[in-house]
Amino acid sequence: MPNSTPQQTLRRLTIIVAIQWMGATLGLPLLPLFLEHRGGTPSVIGFIMASFFIAGVATQFFLGRLADKFGRRPILVSSLIAYGFASMTFLLPVAAPWFALTRIIQGASAGAIEVASLSAVAALFSEAERGRAVSQILAAQLLGIAIGPVAGVLASVSDLGWAFFVTGIVSLIAAAQALRTNVGDKAYDPSPLPHLQWTAQLTGALIAAAATGLLIGVYETCWSLLMHAHHASTLEIRLSWTMFSLPWVALSRLGGWLADHQNRRFIALAGLLNGAAFLCLYPHIHNNIAILFLGSFESIGAALSVPSIASLLTQGAASRELSRRQGLYATSNTAALAISASISGVLFTINSALPFTLIAIVSAVLAVSTLWWWRNVTGNITHSATA
Repeated sequence: MPNSTPQQTLRRLTIIVAIQWMGATLGLPLLPLFLEHRGGTPSVIGFIMASFFIAGVATQFFLGRLADKFGRRPILVSSLIAYGFASMTFLLPVAAPWFALTRIIQGASAGAIEVASLSAVAALFSEAERGRAVSQILAAQLLGIAIGPVAGVLASVSDLGWAFFVTGIVSLIAAAQALRTNVGDKAYDPSPLPHLQWTAQLTGALIAAAATGLLIGVYETCWSLLMHAHHASTLEIRLSWTMFSLPWVALSRLGGWLADHQNRRFIALAGLLNGAAFLCLYPHIHNNIAILFLGSFESIGAALSVPSIASLLTQGAASRELSRRQGLYATSNTAALAISASISGVLFTINSALPFTLIAIVSAVLAVSTLWWWRNVTGNITHSATA
């Protein structure tokens, strides 16, 4: 394989990530209804949806360790292949409980793809450029999320198996692209892995990941329920994904520039508090068109802050611990998401605003605590050395 520049590798990774996320979200909004048609009860559907996140929590650090040891490219390619073939199983004429295994494989694979791609970018770019590079990967994720649900709008619940089959094909295409991508590490390094540097900086990044995961968990469980309660159409629910994603894609480069030129700690905190504020607000807005545009405004804060959080996670880390750090970050985020998603449904049955308000408060408290953990961390990497 010919050597490629970091920018060439970044372009390939953005294509891979965008393709994979587009396929992953193609049929996702209607998946609970698909499972219901296959005989799934609410409790079975809840378990199947949760199994995706449980698999991520259980495997992401382990797969990050494998990527540090054996190379990121083998993990990236094998995970895309596994995700692709697992997606195709939705065409099988089996009852709903069998799809728990599908979601477990998808969850583990999706986590590995994220860990490998983000750690590759962190390894290839200097800390002064890392925010802008990471922002392009995050924008690729959101571009896929923006396109996927709308591209799958023609698929009915009964045809959803074919939408997921297309997802599988798309993932295999991404795997072929990944096979040709040099992610800047050896296929295998026999020397021992360096010890993971567990610092207050890393702890703060993991808390930020948990604060974000809590917010996402509410949306995973309650967003469609809230919009349905407000008499939203299926198209409006799908468009809410797209309206959130597009501003993020448009502003990703600005978010990366801010991470590389301004104080990352304060930008990260502002973004976390922005997300908590909007989460509190949504249940009290009963106009679905207004909710669509509010989602776009929330996305602006996320787009401008997430590259700073990602940069703080890897700032000062050795190359062969980057995947483990990404694995820990993904584990913290996914674990918080799974906990939030599991309790949000129960809270929603009590009062539709309760999960949005309660989880927002907890997330905001975690966000503010990063001021302590990051108090000795250099926020502006461009003009001073890393702490």
